Amino acid sequence: MKKSIWLVFLVVFLSCRQEPVKTYTLRDDVSFLASDSLKGRETGTANELMAAGYLAERMENLGISPAGKADTYFQTFTFKPKKDPHQEIQYVEASDSTITGTNVIGFIDNKAENTIILGAHYDHLGMGGQGSLHRGEAAIHNGADDNASGVAVLLQLAQKLKKSELKGNNYLIMAFSGEEIGLLGSNYFAKNPTVDLEDVNYMINMDMVGRLRDSKVLSVSGTGTAPIWPQVLNSTNQDFELVLKESGVGPSDHTSFYLQDIPVLHFFTGQHEDYHKPTDDAEKLNYEGMEKITSYIMEVITELNDDEKLAFKKTKNESEEVPRFKVAMGVIPDYLYDGEGMRIDGVSEEKPAQRAGLQKGDVVVQMGDSTVTDMMSYMRALSVFEEGDSTSVVIDRNGEKITVQITF
Repeated sequence: MKKSIWLVFLVVFLSCRQEPVKTYTLRDDVSFLASDSLKGRETGTANELMAAGYLAERMENLGISPAGKADTYFQTFTFKPKKDPHQEIQYVEASDSTITGTNVIGFIDNKAENTIILGAHYDHLGMGGQGSLHRGEAAIHNGADDNASGVAVLLQLAQKLKKSELKGNNYLIMAFSGEEIGLLGSNYFAKNPTVDLEDVNYMINMDMVGRLRDSKVLSVSGTGTAPIWPQVLNSTNQDFELVLKESGVGPSDHTSFYLQDIPVLHFFTGQHEDYHKPTDDAEKLNYEGMEKITSYIMEVITELNDDEKLAFKKTKNESEEVPRFKVAMGVIPDYLYDGEGMRIDGVSEEKPAQRAGLQKGDVVVQMGDSTVTDMMSYMRALSVFEEGDSTSVVIDRNGEKITVQITF
């Protein structure tokens, strides 16, 4: 009889016992999100929904409350695909001709007056298509750096903040959909927020933070959107060669919040030859560098924990000055380079630059009659050419000036 009672007790005990929650590493999250099984996490696909489910489960296991629609982690938005690339996307009701993206949102409620938004987009390019720099047959674009890296750092920050004594703010943890096709998820949230944006202190965006180089150069944009940003970023920095950029407008999700008069920061380790190609894979990431970036962002948050709500400041919109192009050289600029000229970080196959013999590491210092001193002057020089034009380009290759002819 006693044995029977004990067996019943044991069965009840085992059925009630929960499995221990796994501790996930940066590599774990990237490996799942950038796996072939998710086929590139294209917005609106079943594969993106699988990623969204994974992120919601991660947040739940961390003890983070849902902050999407109807007491879930999800905020969906529906739109029609653009036929004209210059057309602004409109959010519409779902139908057979629409696409539905899914933001994943969690909330750490510290009963504080203000809230910090931490975000990273989790969508990518699927099998390629618009936005891909791959030439050849359709292939899975896993998007490890862009932007499984940012999402992995986001989840590590969420875990640290949930356990921390930093109670001066609440924390909204957001994984955005639709970034690759026009910042759609963050834009939708900014116009349909699940928290009061008046209470938002600032927003931090992680987009492509997985390729920290040996030079330790880390780009931080949005530093002009609050007067205190440069001071805090410099005083808490121990590991990086910082490149600080003032503008709050850029090609990532922080822009949606800057346009709502919210101070923002965007962390970025730079573009590379695998950008928007099938070769952007998990094994190429610098996980130690990602850990350092996670710690750095935590230091920034810690430094501001006891401060008042940050003052917002408008910045110059550099994107309004970017000229329109009719041609392209077929290079990936090194956006972290702060020397004279425009340094090439990658060369696309079968494009004018490759045909002219340009290489990664070359620095363009002159194009035609125009001197190239930085990225903006390079774009202005390029904008005067049309398809079929030829011009001379002077490059600096390891200290030697070389002149080549390029035909667009």
